[in-house]
Amino acid sequence: MKNEFLDKVKDNAFVQRWSENAQLEKSDSLTKEYTSELWDFTRISVVQNDLQELKELWSHWDNEMKQLLYYNYGDIPYLLDVKVDRYLFRAMAQFWNSAYSCFTFGRVDLAPTVEEYTALLRCPRFQVDKIYSRAVNTPTFVKRLMNITGMSEQWVEARVQQKGSGKCIPWENLKDLIQTHPDMKKRVDVLALSIYGLVIFPKALRHVDEAVADLFDRLGKGVTPVPAILAETFRSLSVCRRSGEGRFIGCAQLLLVWFHSHFWRVEKASYRPFLGDYSPLKEIVIISRKDDIIEEKWMAILQNLQEEDIEWKAPWMVSDEILYRCGSYDWVPLLGI
Repeated sequence: MKNEFLDKVKDNAFVQRWSENAQLEKSDSLTKEYTSELWDFTRISVVQNDLQELKELWSHWDNEMKQLLYYNYGDIPYLLDVKVDRYLFRAMAQFWNSAYSCFTFGRVDLAPTVEEYTALLRCPRFQVDKIYSRAVNTPTFVKRLMNITGMSEQWVEARVQQKGSGKCIPWENLKDLIQTHPDMKKRVDVLALSIYGLVIFPKALRHVDEAVADLFDRLGKGVTPVPAILAETFRSLSVCRRSGEGRFIGCAQLLLVWFHSHFWRVEKASYRPFLGDYSPLKEIVIISRKDDIIEEKWMAILQNLQEEDIEWKAPWMVSDEILYRCGSYDWVPLLGI
């Protein structure tokens, strides 16, 4: 299976030639006579969880525990320090093209990729050929939480709640475990689960829901969460655009980091991405940015973007391999949570 997957990996030049030929031969993937257009203004909300308590817990950990989390879950703690500029985000959302699942800025189409998000999260245990998909017969939410937290069935059952159409566990209960659990590895796992539930998939505010736990429970087996993160990002943007309103429930932090890497002129990373300990997410977080630009100003900036204003290749992106198709299909399916 692994060899068959690697046989499908090609370099940039090949993929560019293939994509140009596919466009000429097959045209768009849309239905006949469909006209792609951007909808009217979307009143999108980017309400976020308050992460101060989580940041304080992380800041008090010693280096051994931090390194254990980096090794098992990558650079996700840096997401805690990414400030979500709601004015920029709401302006960006107006340019999301649901038909093509990309941002359309004038003559320019661009969207975050599996390769880019993989490079940003930088987890040595992610295996790109092990994609997450939710199985039909899975352990119950209680069983998964027992596995992740190491707590008893009685402890978990007493804390699981019904919220809307799904089950979840409050952040307060996870916070207590991070502070008091006698097993250091379990404290690391619970903090990482909290980041996934409060930052990466923040559907239920101040709670971690069942779908997140199902994905997280598979990470220890080398499954990459990146396609699911992208799927939730694309899905949420498209739902909000089509309805003209709604709350974005993807990872706003990662999307903004991706945006700044392509549209904000930054110092080139030169040789640093080739170093084994280089973290693009860490470097981007420490760059100070103006956060007093109003939404109307951002709209004007994005409306007037030209091709020369865009960095087509993020300066921290050094990978020369691209996942671009699945079997005989001319696209890569993204399975969400």
